[in-house]
Amino acid sequence: MRILVSGASVAGPVLAHWLTRYGFSVTVVERAPAPRRTGGHAVDLFRPAMDISEKMGVLPHIEERATGTRRLTVRQEGSRRPVRADLSKIFGAASERHVEIMRDELSEIYYDATRDDVEYLFGDSITAISPAGAVRFEHAPPRRFDLVVGADGLHSNVRRLVFGAESGFSAFIGAYLGVLTLPNASDLDGELLMHVGVGRTVGMYGAQHLGEARALFLFRSERELDYHHRDVPRQKDLLRGAFAGMHAEVDRWLDELDRTPAFYFDSITQLRMDTWSRGRVTLVGDAGYCPGAAVGGSTSLAVLGAYVLAGELARTDGDHERAFPAYERAMAEQVRGSRAVALSAAKTLIPTSRLGVRGLAQGVRLISALPAGPSRALLRLTTKSGRLYDSVRVEDYAPTPGAAPARPPT
Repeated sequence: MRILVSGASVAGPVLAHWLTRYGFSVTVVERAPAPRRTGGHAVDLFRPAMDISEKMGVLPHIEERATGTRRLTVRQEGSRRPVRADLSKIFGAASERHVEIMRDELSEIYYDATRDDVEYLFGDSITAISPAGAVRFEHAPPRRFDLVVGADGLHSNVRRLVFGAESGFSAFIGAYLGVLTLPNASDLDGELLMHVGVGRTVGMYGAQHLGEARALFLFRSERELDYHHRDVPRQKDLLRGAFAGMHAEVDRWLDELDRTPAFYFDSITQLRMDTWSRGRVTLVGDAGYCPGAAVGGSTSLAVLGAYVLAGELARTDGDHERAFPAYERAMAEQVRGSRAVALSAAKTLIPTSRLGVRGLAQGVRLISALPAGPSRALLRLTTKSGRLYDSVRVEDYAPTPGAAPARPPT
């Protein structure tokens, strides 16, 4: 059975790994000319994604490349006194199993674990999909596949071709994010520096193995901003305007916008679809149920979704008419929960009032000051993400007869 997966970031390679392990023939098409190695921003893997990565045999590689962020310094806009906290203690209290890693490094690990068993078509994209599974590409000759999976992110090409325009499913939650790579002038290693103000938050972090630093900007906007997704100069101007005058340190970070080797800008948007499947096509990860970039745990959700989809296809011997509904039922609760987590996290991370700014800083101070037991109990009560992800139990899907064994990463 031949399955085409669009997207080689996170969900695509994880899905390809498990489909190949269960005996399916997999092709992954990716618009980028090669695996992305531009750094990206830091993402969180919570317990389910850690468990799945361990089953894949790649967890040691993930742990080796963890950012190792352990210390947090928070500066409130207009205040001279920073708040410092033990971030590792906060992470440990919020989740039983967690690691932070750069998104593109995670993608590279998953790709390396699959590249010898999976056909990858880089520098290409899908232009048409027929109900019978005939696929046309921008460059490669047409081919037929039994199933097609869109794992191509929030602005999914597969979703657009099969389900229609993104505007029919997206819900803007009132915020934007920007990420840039910049020199690690502060020699950060395992430390996160944050500046928090009303409607805007920025953090800079670094690690020795990166050789550079990342800055993540989050800001609120009551309306959707006018810009084209390919107009990078306009996006940089919007970011400068949102953070102008916040702090001299932030101004220095913004000065790197014209020199940064890697820049990303987008709205924080949720996808809300009644179904992620139509005929022979289904969606996984952000392509089908993005809860909101940087605030909803979308990377862990994507890893879990890819694992569940492959498992349900294996369980039904590739019968998509049974597997796709089972996959959607299995993921429904986590998708709904992740949306709620994202809305709550955005409210906390990007405060709407001065009281919210002070509350964020004082909450960090309190949790860090408490002993491990009480701080864990407090976070369990107040942190929805910890409760959501640690409540998931990863099911063991039995391989189909004759399935290929897993190959360790190179």
